[in-house]
Amino acid sequence: MSVTPIPDIDALKARIKATWTGGDFGVIAHQIEKSNQEVVDSLGIRPGLKVLDIACGTGNSAIPLARQGAEVIGVDIAPNLLEQARTRAREAGVEIRFEEGDVEQLAFPDASFDLLISIFGAMFAPRPELAVSEMKRVVRPGGRIVMANWTASGFLARSFKLNMKYAPPPPGMAPPLLWGDPAVVRERFREGFSKVEITPRSAVFRYPYGVRETVENQITYSPPTLRTFQSLDAEGQSAFRREMEELYAAGNEASDGTVLLTSEFLQVVATRT
Repeated sequence: MSVTPIPDIDALKARIKATWTGGDFGVIAHQIEKSNQEVVDSLGIRPGLKVLDIACGTGNSAIPLARQGAEVIGVDIAPNLLEQARTRAREAGVEIRFEEGDVEQLAFPDASFDLLISIFGAMFAPRPELAVSEMKRVVRPGGRIVMANWTASGFLARSFKLNMKYAPPPPGMAPPLLWGDPAVVRERFREGFSKVEITPRSAVFRYPYGVRETVENQITYSPPTLRTFQSLDAEGQSAFRREMEELYAAGNEASDGTVLLTSEFLQVVATRT
């Protein structure tokens, strides 16, 4: 297996962890909760199914999976998000094991799970070859890997690109949006899989206030956006905020003073041989 070479990968992993422990992703995650539910509902979950949710965040997928009877373990690099997930699971009355971990080095034996799911999570692993290898390793033959990945043409992609304009990614890191390209997805799941199903879907983001307040919400709570903003001097922050407001205004589909955005993603279901 050829692995993307990244100088000082340990420093990069520390940077990624620091990013996702900043802000409050729980506020942002609420906006995509419906999309998580729709993906889970499409999977035909049966009671007793052993499921691993990687980059589980605050439990948007793990909780509905557990409600449908699955035995779920959630893994994430950010301990603060795991604490929120545990609290939400208790409030929902479901038992889920949450633990800190890295998609590129999963601490589980081979063929441990019937299903592995990652909604808008594993696509951000810096070395996709390792991520795919680990996901494949822990899923039993005949089991499924399910991902949801933002496409390069959606609103979220334009937002990511703006972030990268002001805070370029480290050298060698694979662009996360490649996971939104069907041809790339099929190539990454080419070996060891009998079937790869790809379904375009759309996520809807609704904010009960105007563009300026929506951008302030993102700068305050979205971990990558906050990280970018904090890395800039005063002039850079002003320019970044201005371009964000222009971006959100251009993408806004509402006409009542609120903000409504849609962003395409791919639902991927890869079946192990």
